Amino acid sequence: MKNIVLIGMMGCGKTTVGRLLARRLGRELVDTDALIEERESRSIPDIFAQDGEGRFRALELELCRELDEQRDLIIACGGGLPTQDEAIAALKENGVVFWLDRDPGKTYDALDVSGRPLAQSGREDFVRRYQDRAPVYRRWADYIIPCADGPKAVEALISTIYLEVSEA
Repeated sequence: MKNIVLIGMMGCGKTTVGRLLARRLGRELVDTDALIEERESRSIPDIFAQDGEGRFRALELELCRELDEQRDLIIACGGGLPTQDEAIAALKENGVVFWLDRDPGKTYDALDVSGRPLAQSGREDFVRRYQDRAPVYRRWADYIIPCADGPKAVEALISTIYLEVSEA
């Protein structure tokens, strides 16, 4: 089966939804940010601080090229990954892409920004980043899933993705 690829802004719930969806479908979850941190033996903020965003994006691209060879995965992408055409195109080759579209203001307000280098400039900058990325997410998404807040909303979101995948 094709991979399920989750995209969207940081903090929109990709990892949470991915974990629950993986459990429901009996698939492995790959969180691109977590896997990069594991492989590099350091945090994303450390990678940004020591080597810059360019190095981090190169690591993302390398990982996406590996993942496009695999099947039956749930892939939770870092928020900026879809801004690299080559990286998201590799994942889309063997995957169905779902954009988890959550209100950026609500996302920022609920977000712990301490470990997120690109969320350090405040709420206004975060919302502006969402506005810049929304057309990119829209372009790559096979499905756009509006996200509400709360446990029932998460379950509804998982059910929606499950139904889309089951019918495909």
